[in-house]
Amino acid sequence: MAAELLVLKNLGKTYDKENYALKNVDLTIHKGEFIVVIGPSGAGKSTFIRSINRMIDPSEGEIIFDGTHMEKVKGRELKRQRSDIGMIFQHYNLIGRTNVIKNVLHGRLGKVSFFNSLLSRYPEADKREAVELLTKVGLKDQLYKRANDLSGGQMQRVGICRAIMQHPKLILADEPIASLDPNSAGIVMDHLKGVTEERGITCIVNLHQVDFAKKYATRIIGIQAGQVVFDGRPSELSDEMTAMIYKGKEAQMKLPQEDALLTEGNLTYGEI
Repeated sequence: MAAELLVLKNLGKTYDKENYALKNVDLTIHKGEFIVVIGPSGAGKSTFIRSINRMIDPSEGEIIFDGTHMEKVKGRELKRQRSDIGMIFQHYNLIGRTNVIKNVLHGRLGKVSFFNSLLSRYPEADKREAVELLTKVGLKDQLYKRANDLSGGQMQRVGICRAIMQHPKLILADEPIASLDPNSAGIVMDHLKGVTEERGITCIVNLHQVDFAKKYATRIIGIQAGQVVFDGRPSELSDEMTAMIYKGKEAQMKLPQEDALLTEGNLTYGEI
């Protein structure tokens, strides 16, 4: 078993001191895992993933990332720890009027001096890496195009490259394919799995879609009503457990036309 990277102990979050969005979460995440967190809207998936890097402050419990108690750090130390955690968002969070390669280089902001970041001065090695990453995900011809001019799937691939440019130990992806059509979703997931696997980066991805979870995950965590109700290999996730997790919200389990996408086969990392 690989070394521990992240340990969560009795993690909980309440917004009103009565109802819990997250409760009694105890998990150990190992280096190199590609974990998919499933569950319907409102289950607590986003609260879970955003608590890890303190985008949301937990109400109770411990978050031990690479030996550091994240729930205790603040200021510069919190910023330093966050620089080791990349984030990919559902709605991309790119600077629309800025070109693609500059958006990717923004992933280095936590690693360069404040003065150089203001002037957008990046080492040549960083620029070469950004080009190589964008080429890998099929965006070599889009380097100087404004982010606003890209499709949703292309923007999400830029978001992946930006997160990788941090050289993180962990990547958190919050519903990265929820806004995409099935074909674009498959391409994004192929590249996300490929680049993190190639670089040995641990990844935790929130998804609604069970079929995508089974296809890509090395481990699936199911959350319902703020609590972990399943933790195991994709082959261990039964139809009965899936039905329990999504009870009353079964329509959220798949993207439209998802079955057609999943029969097309995997994209090899580095292809468009």
